[in-house]
Amino acid sequence: MLDVAVIEEPAAAEASLDPIRSGILAALAEPGSATILAARLGLPRQKVNYHLKELERHGLVELAEERRKGNVTERVYRATAASYVISPIVLAAVSPDPSRSPDQLSARWLLALGSRLVQEVGQLLTGAARAGQRVASFGIDAEVRFASASDRAAFAEDLAQAVAALVGRYHDESAPAGRSHRLVVGLHQIPAPTDPRGPAAGTTGSTRTTPQPEAGQEDQR
Repeated sequence: MLDVAVIEEPAAAEASLDPIRSGILAALAEPGSATILAARLGLPRQKVNYHLKELERHGLVELAEERRKGNVTERVYRATAASYVISPIVLAAVSPDPSRSPDQLSARWLLALGSRLVQEVGQLLTGAARAGQRVASFGIDAEVRFASASDRAAFAEDLAQAVAALVGRYHDESAPAGRSHRLVVGLHQIPAPTDPRGPAAGTTGSTRTTPQPEAGQEDQR
């Protein structure tokens, strides 16, 4: 079972979003048959069996084993991953394009960068899985609490200068065997856990801010 699987096919994404099927996927963190799942979820076995076949058809679950019980063969399934991410490539025609209106101070542009990150890394993972290879990548997740908006602005400026210096030091456009990598650095407030709607716009001080760099997504050639 994979830690994370990326869903790139629209039909598979639609299948995973069905409430019953997503419940089955969650229940299949431990392998189970249609009978076992029906008991776990409180659903008729026939309905569970139908949804299992659909999930199997889209590669979201797989047959773990077959058990013989008298004249009946029990099929035991497991999820193909512990969790799933739907790639923005599923909505390729309307997915955000970071190059359309780059703005370092725009939360929507940051979201577009994140969307591209999921899409590109998802494609790398899919290709690497087929080739039996690993994806070279690097990520940092940190949390910083600023005393004021001016401190946050100063931090962003220092961070931008540091990243620019590193890129300038290591980037080699003429390297014949070089491989291009994507570096994304994001800074955003952390939504307050007690408010599902997230922090109000423009709040500072008590809310938290997180820099979330992702670096080193290696291309497949």
